[in-house]
Amino acid sequence: MTLQNPMLRPSSTRAAPALLALLLSTAALLAPGSAGAEPPKPAAPPENAAPGPQSAPSVGSDTLKPGKPAVKPYLSEEAAPDTVKILSPPPASHSPLENADRAAFNTTRALKGSPRWDLAASDVAEGASAILETYACVLGTKIDAARVPAVVNLFERARLDIARGTKAPKLHYRRLRPFVGNDAPICVQRTQQLADSFSYPSGHATQGWAYALMMASLVPGKAGAILARGRVYGESRIVCGVHWLTDVAAGRTNGSAIFAALMGNAEFRADMDKARTELAKVVDAKGQAPEESTCTRENAVLTAPALQF
Repeated sequence: MTLQNPMLRPSSTRAAPALLALLLSTAALLAPGSAGAEPPKPAAPPENAAPGPQSAPSVGSDTLKPGKPAVKPYLSEEAAPDTVKILSPPPASHSPLENADRAAFNTTRALKGSPRWDLAASDVAEGASAILETYACVLGTKIDAARVPAVVNLFERARLDIARGTKAPKLHYRRLRPFVGNDAPICVQRTQQLADSFSYPSGHATQGWAYALMMASLVPGKAGAILARGRVYGESRIVCGVHWLTDVAAGRTNGSAIFAALMGNAEFRADMDKARTELAKVVDAKGQAPEESTCTRENAVLTAPALQF
């Protein structure tokens, strides 16, 4: 069924001057050749905006050990993929792809309050412990992060490679998020920090798809279900209203490129082997079952026809 919503006011696709000042400290990371006049400042969130879940932390932070990030990424600067070159630019203004982006954003606002909206809100969580929770229903058991240190080390260290591969194109393209400049509902709390962050590609979708590929390799018997859940995790960013459709599509490409580069690293492959053995033991032990209501909601989304954006 096609959802009908009136078109919302288009938001600017350029970054704010205040954010440009904030980026001076990271100017060295900007890809060469990006140019353009200084853009207008994003509109402040309306005073009556309904509070919601907090936005997730940056993909570069360590959610298990705050203040104690993983020591170093797997890939050297030379071995890391140049994701700016790999990804195509975001859609041009008024192009068919940009029109599709806006249609997807407008249409999915009608999902507020639905089970799909609730799942999208829960998918805001990220990082090693969150990804284990994300796949609890698929694996049939909840996995305590403390019981799988090799898995956590693998995910958190690879997260540094994912963060680096996401940051460069975000700074290069400086695309604004879809909710900037309008008061449409989103599934997280509106904050200036979130509004001032860049949208292309989606960091959540990049991380979620890279982790899905890793999990599918760690538990090959459930690869199909894992990858389906990974797809839904990325699409949750569209449902939430915090990313454009093409941000998420680019995130999948980005995550695949980073995973492919990681598979060329001997240390990463060795850690994958350790994590695979460790995770198999925990899954086979069939510990605490995930919440039935959570799995019912998730299965309803996974078994329903895929959203047509």
